[in-house]
Amino acid sequence: MDMRQITPRFFAAPQITAEDIPAIKAAGVAMILCNRPDEEVPPGYRCDDIRDAAEAEGLGFAVQPLTHQTMTPDVIARNTALIDSAEGPVLAYCASGTRSTIAWALGSAGGMTADDIIEAARSGGYDLTNMRQTLEMIAEQSGN
Repeated sequence: MDMRQITPRFFAAPQITAEDIPAIKAAGVAMILCNRPDEEVPPGYRCDDIRDAAEAEGLGFAVQPLTHQTMTPDVIARNTALIDSAEGPVLAYCASGTRSTIAWALGSAGGMTADDIIEAARSGGYDLTNMRQTLEMIAEQSGN
C-alpha cells in the first residue's frame, strides 16, 4: 500500500485492497473515501468489497466516484463535504491517488493559497503545479 500524507487530515493513495485495511486503521485513518469508479477495477477491488473490510474494522467509508469529466463544482463540493464531515483523518483513493489529490486541491482552494496546496500535494508526491491558475481563480472567486 502506498498511502501518502497530504495534510494532517488528508491522505491519498493508489488503489487499495481489503487486505490493506488493518494497516490503514493502524495509521490512524478514520474514514476511507473511494474516488475510483467500479467500472475501472476488476472484481475484488470494487468499493463494496473494500467497504465491507473497512466497516468490519470500524472505519467509516464513503463513495464519490471521480473521473476527469465528472469533476464538476457540485461533485467537488460533495467530495469536500465528505472529507470535512469525517471524524478524523481521511484516506481517499483512486487509480494512482492523483484524482483524489486534485479533487482535494480544488475543494481546498477557497481556504488555502495555491502555493500551500501545491506544496502539500508535492509533499505527498503529486505535482499540481499546472493547476496554479485554476486554484488561484477559485480562491479569488471565493474571496480569499
